Amino acid sequence: MKTIDGRQYATRAELSQRAGYKGDATLRALWAQRESNGHPPARRIDRALYWDVEEWERWHIEHRRRHNGVDYSGNADEELPPAGQARVLGIDLGAITHYRKNPPPGWPPPVREEEAGGRVREYRTRRQLWAYADAGPRAGAGGRRPAPGPDPKVALAAEALAAEPGRKAGETAAALAERHGGGLSTWKRAVTEARKQG
Repeated sequence: MKTIDGRQYATRAELSQRAGYKGDATLRALWAQRESNGHPPARRIDRALYWDVEEWERWHIEHRRRHNGVDYSGNADEELPPAGQARVLGIDLGAITHYRKNPPPGWPPPVREEEAGGRVREYRTRRQLWAYADAGPRAGAGGRRPAPGPDPKVALAAEALAAEPGRKAGETAAALAERHGGGLSTWKRAVTEARKQG
């Protein structure tokens, strides 16, 4: 990082690390699409690109909110049971259930627990779920079990390819990983399969 005129500037690798990405493929794809996504401008210093950290992080949070599938409506302090948590985050109920025994990094503790039918239900507020979703790449994809039948990732990849047929496969995969969570390599395989099926 560099400080210029009292403001911090970071490289793409540094921004990737701050945002919780593995590698910089997603940020490369976002930069390549800067005309359509409003990505902040870069500053070239000693043959490297640097971005104003504060400006970039503000943009990144808004960009993720527009594309992460999270429902930001409702009362922030409403306490939700597992099914409601899954709806807010746009993930399977099975992932929320799985988190009880194997929570992903950053998963918030329950605000209260309730016994129902011999099972304990954990309640979390919308505010907690929004903060979790905004903190970085969501682990929800890792906790999901594939649904029987056609792979939903391949279907999403096919839709993305149809929407932007001229886009490179790697850029499509990076955009899908950003929007839906999960690993870039998983989305690359889905894009490859969607191209085979198309």
